[in-house]
Amino acid sequence: MSDVREPASRQGVRRTVAKTLFALAGMFLFAFALVPLYDVFCEVTGLNGKTSGSAQALVHEEVDASRMVTVQFVTRGSAGLPWNLEVETRQIRVHPGQSAEVGFAFHNTGDSAIWGRAVPSVSPARANPHLRKLTCFCFQEQRLEAGERMSAPLVFQLTRDLPEDVNTVTLVYTLYPVTRDEAPLQARATAGKGDEA
Repeated sequence: MSDVREPASRQGVRRTVAKTLFALAGMFLFAFALVPLYDVFCEVTGLNGKTSGSAQALVHEEVDASRMVTVQFVTRGSAGLPWNLEVETRQIRVHPGQSAEVGFAFHNTGDSAIWGRAVPSVSPARANPHLRKLTCFCFQEQRLEAGERMSAPLVFQLTRDLPEDVNTVTLVYTLYPVTRDEAPLQARATAGKGDEA
């Protein structure tokens, strides 16, 4: 009589292959979930310079005239969005507690209308809680027609309690495309009325 059971070494190989495939599937799922989890973590903790997506109130506090902080502005495009974003000045110097305004200009270099959004980040990350954006084009999606140019202001304030060792704050805006389904309903309704006229 022959034994129908497989030799122990063959069973061990199958078990090892099954465990390896299970581990690979787990690693793939973890890698897939890592980006959204990281975004949530950064939003909750304020790490990595993720900024608030809403306007903050101007706080009338005494200006710290004894300190000057350099604020730098960097703009970046992304694949899939044929827009340029330019800032009128690459850096300014402000006193903590002082509000300042800087102009930005969008330009759709593509041949069709497209929705987009500028997403901000702040460096160093510990300066993020001390940056108040009072008016910012980053709070909502924008729609630009082919070849259209649009000016947009940024009004901001650094709080007086900005850490003493922070002498330079860099505000980076990265452009991203927004699909039609992601565009806000109010903006779509407004755009639709303009198209009918």
